[in-house]
Amino acid sequence: MRKPRYWVAVASCDHVRTGVEGGFAQACHGKAAPLRRMEPGDWVIYYSPRRHFEGEEPCQAFTAIGRVEEAPVEQVDQGGGFKPFRRAVAFLPCREVPIRPWLGRLSFIEDVRRWGYIFRRGHFELPEQDFRQLSQEMLGEEQLHL
Repeated sequence: MRKPRYWVAVASCDHVRTGVEGGFAQACHGKAAPLRRMEPGDWVIYYSPRRHFEGEEPCQAFTAIGRVEEAPVEQVDQGGGFKPFRRAVAFLPCREVPIRPWLGRLSFIEDVRRWGYIFRRGHFELPEQDFRQLSQEMLGEEQLHL
């Protein structure tokens, strides 16, 4: 059995909420490639830099956590010519975790003065230890069985 991988995807809070309610992940403005890198059994944590896609109110928190399900990457038509790709994810109830208290504690952030730079990628693999720490904080007493 393959060991799961851990991912961070970046999206505004309102977009994350839509995905959680619909049971799907989108990444990098609907691109397929990031979703195809994830496999069933992998985990994804969403980081939200802003509250709303078309707004300036900052969020700067980890806002959702879920496990990639056994389903293909699918393209949907949202109208207006926007046809993003989606992947089924089973999201867990969690709390938002602000990033600032974690600066200097997460190994994937190499320079705390430029901590936001890595999130510009939109989707990247997360070291297991960082995932374990964040998931414990996000889920509280609900521990994951990894």
